[in-house]
Amino acid sequence: MDFIPSLPTLLTFAAATLLLAATPGPDMTLSISRALAQGKKAALFVVLGTSFGIVVHTLLVAFGISALITASPTAFTILKTGGAAYLLWLAVQAMRFGSSISVQKVEPTEGKALANISAGFWVNLLNPKVIIFFMTFLPQFVSADDPSVTGKLLFLGLFFITIGMPVNMLVVFTADWLASWLQRNKGVMRALDFSFAGVFSVFAVKIFMTTAR
Repeated sequence: MDFIPSLPTLLTFAAATLLLAATPGPDMTLSISRALAQGKKAALFVVLGTSFGIVVHTLLVAFGISALITASPTAFTILKTGGAAYLLWLAVQAMRFGSSISVQKVEPTEGKALANISAGFWVNLLNPKVIIFFMTFLPQFVSADDPSVTGKLLFLGLFFITIGMPVNMLVVFTADWLASWLQRNKGVMRALDFSFAGVFSVFAVKIFMTTAR
């Protein structure tokens, strides 16, 4: 199958993806905060949402749209402003409600599931750093003159999700395992809420300061 890269390429890509998946970012911060506040199911819906975001980024790179976005100062400014504003909104939510909204974990309703999927999707999609990353990362594993370049980029994007999701799930399960102890220590939980708010704010500033070149 022409759209599947060679085994050495896949192994190199998998190793790089594992390292990148373990690197903290807005996606991981959001999933951890939801695991502590609402339980692992809510956090896994966040992970699902971020995966949908990666699918969109992959499509943008494979069909050249990401390059158009970063080449347009207006489009890039709108994107990074929206991303920074969304992270700041998450920071405010963490400070206002945070873990205090869920002392006893409950099964998520359909509405909560969709809300967590949406949160994960938008925090990923509105991150211009992710666009720039995918533009520079994925093409390193294909040749520009390869007739199957689009198919290989799409395959690598999906492979990225396949490799990275177990890492994200491990982070979620670890946070959920700690949640019971943390919920018995409300002071620690509120401190974590403000810590998450601070992290979201820092990421918002970093995103807003991102340049396309």
